[in-house]
Formats: sequence, C-alpha cells, structure tokens
Amino acid sequence: MKTKFAWIVAVALMSSVASAEDAKVGLVDMQRALQTTEAGKKARAQLEKEFKATKAQFDAEKASIEKMGEEFKKQSLVLSDEARAKKQAEVQERIMKFQEKASRSQQEIQNKERQLTSPMIEKIRTIVAELAKQKGYSVILEKGEANVLFSLEKDDLTAEVVTAFNKQNKG
Repeated sequence: MKTKFAWIVAVALMSSVASAEDAKVGLVDMQRALQTTEAGKKARAQLEKEFKATKAQFDAEKASIEKMGEEFKKQSLVLSDEARAKKQAEVQERIMKFQEKASRSQQEIQNKERQLTSPMIEKIRTIVAELAKQKGYSVILEKGEANVLFSLEKDDLTAEVVTAFNKQNKG
C-alpha cells in the first residue's frame, strides 16, 4: 500500500514537473547507500557480532530438536500409544517454543537494525536534499525494484550520496 501510494505521488509529481523544460529527475538507492557507507558497514558488523552468539544457540537448539525428532521416529514403533502421544507432544512443544523464541529474536534484530540505521537515513535524506538543490534536480526518487524500472546511470546519485555521507561522518 505504501509503495503504491509513493508510486502514485511520484507519477503525479513527474507529470507536473515534466511540463517544465528543465525538469531533472534523480534517483538514490537507499538500501545500497546504507550498506556501502562506512557507518552502514560498521552497523552491519555490529549487528552480526551481537547476534552471532544467538545464532549459535539457535543452531544448537535446532540440531537438538532434529535429533529428538529422529529418536522419536525410531522409538515410535516400540512405544505404547500413550507413550508415543506424550513423546510427540513433547517434541511439538519444543518446536513451538523454538519458533516463538526465533520470532522474538528476529524482532529484536529488526529493532536493533532500525535503531542503528534511523539516524543514518535522516542524514542521507538531508544529503539528498542538498545534492538535489546543488545539481538542480526537481525530484529525487528512491530507486528500488518495485519503484523504478529504468533509469539512466547519470541520474543515479547514490555514489555521490555515499561519498558525501562518509565525508560528513568521519571519525
């Protein structure tokens, strides 16, 4: 819905701007900018470091659950119906707890990523606005697979945004 609205706004802006002879439309790939700035690389490394131990725990738990499931399959032929049902319930409960824990962990990772990238996004937006004014762009669109199907390389300002961001954020 958000993407559809953004696309409609962009088309409306472009059509109103297109009537002007000197209208310039630029593009910035925000994802690429975030991932290639020095601050973005540091944020990614920090996230990976923080959640490396958690991933190891999840991998160990997953292996343990798989082993438990294999043992259950082997034992199920010799277990009574009651014992089999009890053991199956244990396996299912452990799987559900694992999935809940994995979901919470995924949310934590997303929240931490948002916390680390939000200030960078604001700075990038400011840089984009400054570049647009300096270079005479009427509109700057976010370049993404869902939004822009084609653009000329000369209109992609991502590299300039990354350079400006890195220059402003040394130290």
